[in-house]
Amino acid sequence: MEVIQSFTIDHTHLKPGIYVSREDKDFITFDLRITEPNKEPAVAPAAIHSIEHLMATWFRNSRVKEDVVYVGPMGCLTGMYIIMRGTYTVEDMRGLTIECLQWIIEQTEVPATRPEACGNYLLHDLPMCKWECERYLHRLQNDFHCEYTKLQITLDDGMVFADA
Repeated sequence: MEVIQSFTIDHTHLKPGIYVSREDKDFITFDLRITEPNKEPAVAPAAIHSIEHLMATWFRNSRVKEDVVYVGPMGCLTGMYIIMRGTYTVEDMRGLTIECLQWIIEQTEVPATRPEACGNYLLHDLPMCKWECERYLHRLQNDFHCEYTKLQITLDDGMVFADA
């Protein structure tokens, strides 16, 4: 069985930033890493759920809305994935994300937090969402990282998978 590409990233050296996670045909998956994995706490579930609602709302209403395929949290709760159609660069996504974060910080409510619109409508935390977004915005503006450190993985059957 092949190792999933995201499992070849050395998470012990991964800094908050924006990375290209995958490029598939006409799609590009961006890794918006909000916290430093395994060194900082993960984003609280209620906060990242609010980030998801707000970030998805902004991106799907922005000038690039026709190219937005998916906006959602990582299972490890250290960031978000955004899948775009087309040819976007890390710098393009950095600019868009900065605009989005600035907008989120100004919001007074999280959209779609009714039981009819959300599968877990009580799991939201706008103050903590805004705190995480302010911290991430500062990082994107002042200490930007965008190059993954890769791992070499040895599978149970002895096969070696490396991506440098």
